[in-house]
Formats: sequence, C-alpha cells, structure tokens
Amino acid sequence: MNDGFKDLKGRIRKLEELLVARGHVDVDFAQAVSRVRRAVRHGDRSREPSPELRELLERAELLSRRIA
Repeated sequence: MNDGFKDLKGRIRKLEELLVARGHVDVDFAQAVSRVRRAVRHGDRSREPSPELRELLERAELLSRRIA
C-alpha cells in the first residue's frame, strides 16, 4: 500500500467512527461512506488513489461536516 492509500484509509476510518458514533441516522452520509469503502476495495493500492476515489471521499467528508 502506498502513502496515498494509507492517508485515504485513515480518513475513511475517521468517517466510519463518526458514522458509528452518530448511530447511522443520516442515510446520505452512510451511503457515501459505503461508496468509498467499495471503491477502495476495488482500487489498485499500488498506485495513487484515482480522482474518482478522492471525489467520493471528499463528498463523504462534506456530508460528515453537515452532521457534525
């Protein structure tokens, strides 16, 4: 796993913690986190994260700010 994916996985962990802490009440946020998880599973971890993957993560982070 390269440094780009390592950073990305750390950011996703924070989102997952927030999702669990909030009790999965915001459906849009829960779906955004799920999309990021799936994209990471199918991504090539030996390369930098794709722009699409970064966009999914940024959208989830934007939604997390809305509920925080």
